[in-house]
Amino acid sequence: MSNATTRLAEVFARDIPLSRAMGVQVLSWQEQQLRLQFPLAPNINHQASMFGGSMYCAAVLAGWGWLHLALLEAGIDTTHIVVQSGQINYPRPIEHEHIIALCGAPEARAWQRFLATYRKHGKARLQLVSRVLTASGEDGAVLTGQFVLHSQENAKGCAE
Repeated sequence: MSNATTRLAEVFARDIPLSRAMGVQVLSWQEQQLRLQFPLAPNINHQASMFGGSMYCAAVLAGWGWLHLALLEAGIDTTHIVVQSGQINYPRPIEHEHIIALCGAPEARAWQRFLATYRKHGKARLQLVSRVLTASGEDGAVLTGQFVLHSQENAKGCAE
């Protein structure tokens, strides 16, 4: 594990207790893509596939983790990140062990605008797309999420 993936695993364990119950492992942070892994057993439903709520949470963790690591690379060390909204689609069931959730970078222009807005106003929103994959690498779930970063001063009264 790299320093970035180790640090993210520690943040998940410390700050997001649900991630422990889901069994998340931070696999890699390479070329602006975050890869997480989840076992099926703690996330299984009555159909012997991954529970829809677990797919949603896995996708949110991938987006949240992507933003946290990208911010660290940009010199912003914070966990004041919340998911404001998310739209998810479940095109295929996920029925295997070692389930992968991933999130890649948004368009460069959107990322630069996000950083500039945060540095100017102390808060900003960014849309990210996370995917939870089937055993063959197809989309089992696709989340389009709106993530919000706010400074500690702007955090007062902000619901998580």
